[in-house]
Amino acid sequence: MSYTNCLPAWSVGPDCYKDVYGIVRRFGKTAAVIGGKTALSKAYEPLKEALSGSPFTLSEPVWYGDNATYENAAALEALDAVKSADMLFAVGGGRAVDTCKAVAEHLDKPLFTFPTIASNCAACTAIGVFYNADDTFRDYFYPTRCPEHTFLNTKIVAEAPEALLWAGIGDGLSKECEVELASRGQNLFHTTLLGAQLAHSCTNPMVEYGATAMEQCRQNTPGYELEQVALAIVMSTGIVSNLTTDATKYYYNSSLAHCVYYGATMVPASGGKHLHGEIVAFGVLTLLTYDKQLEERDRVMRFNRSIGLPVTLGEIDLSEENLQTIADKAATVLEWTKAPYPVTKEAFMQAMRDADAAGKALLAGER
Repeated sequence: MSYTNCLPAWSVGPDCYKDVYGIVRRFGKTAAVIGGKTALSKAYEPLKEALSGSPFTLSEPVWYGDNATYENAAALEALDAVKSADMLFAVGGGRAVDTCKAVAEHLDKPLFTFPTIASNCAACTAIGVFYNADDTFRDYFYPTRCPEHTFLNTKIVAEAPEALLWAGIGDGLSKECEVELASRGQNLFHTTLLGAQLAHSCTNPMVEYGATAMEQCRQNTPGYELEQVALAIVMSTGIVSNLTTDATKYYYNSSLAHCVYYGATMVPASGGKHLHGEIVAFGVLTLLTYDKQLEERDRVMRFNRSIGLPVTLGEIDLSEENLQTIADKAATVLEWTKAPYPVTKEAFMQAMRDADAAGKALLAGER
């Protein structure tokens, strides 16, 4: 088997934009700056200031379209400011960055990412999650390489709403248990073995530093703990994703926790209201319950509770009557098959029930 794997490069810290020109100058002299409206309002001027005095030119801010859809990507590809730029700067959260991955791939332009929140690993991965116009999951997009470089400005991350860091922790907690389950019993070769081993570095920083990082975010302070958690969410899980994912040859990147999320997108009161990582956090409890890792489930559940992540179905606006809908959708996605044993809808629904019961018992014990 022949394959190519690209690993991310990154800069991190409250002043990391000062390094932008030295890194991007080899790729050209102009960039189209594309992102979410709020993200652009936070990052564009600091970027512009960091590049002042250099021969590098930024476009005016370009809104990405508010969702990661192929239609929005096509609209961006048609813009003169995007077509004429030497490279693309993707600014914002996962959907903005993933949209830019498709644009960069279709226009064959280098892509640099500037995450303004630490809510997922999209900024450094060679995979994009795309949606339909009604916000239901559509498919995965696989660019030929990951972004050239990620600039993780912890000052901007610290000034973002704490709920986004909170959700990022929930999403990040899925990486270790999902990769372990998806790769268990497989004959892993160099790259996938490396990814599976690195996955074990993802959970503990979030459990150890998560509460303090949340407090630093509330205080808008880019402290050490916030940096460690942001790196775990954005870079550590992203590196694992790049090592465990290929468009056609192998996929060990996620499993049953994300099945819960994709199923919840079919329930507007849940998927349309709650953040991705918020729902995945309960998905982690479901996975660990399904796999009978009850001691680890209870450890993660206690941590979830300590920072307010959901431990019951009701906290993400799901109930018994939604479980069949969730299971029906979950059974159609790639992750459904990423376990060392056959997964059934009945057992999956029961795992959600059992995780919910354990969460309710935890809450009852606090009263």
